[in-house]
Amino acid sequence: MADQQTSRTGAERSNGKRQSGRSAPRAASPKRPGAARIAHLATQAVEELIGKEIEGVTGLERTDDGWLVEVDVLELRRVPATTDVLATYEVAIGANGNLEGYRRIGRYVRGETGQE
Repeated sequence: MADQQTSRTGAERSNGKRQSGRSAPRAASPKRPGAARIAHLATQAVEELIGKEIEGVTGLERTDDGWLVEVDVLELRRVPATTDVLATYEVAIGANGNLEGYRRIGRYVRGETGQE
């Protein structure tokens, strides 16, 4: 085994290249966050900015510049819970995962079915 190691090392020295069959590692391109990570980033950003309880993500769309995420937020808790006031926020997340902006796009009462 030592002889094989010595001869391989000698071959490497003679031509200056490794003979492992693998190419040199390439610089890793920056990995873009996936949809689940984007949804998490959007909910975290909204929660930190407005300080309200997040109900969930109701929309997620890739755009040319990143992502648009719709996040539902509990704005006003009432009794009974079917009368809670919720809001939907549109959150823009850049391709790099940074918050680009957000805005409230609507409010509704939990028990109302809406126009779908």
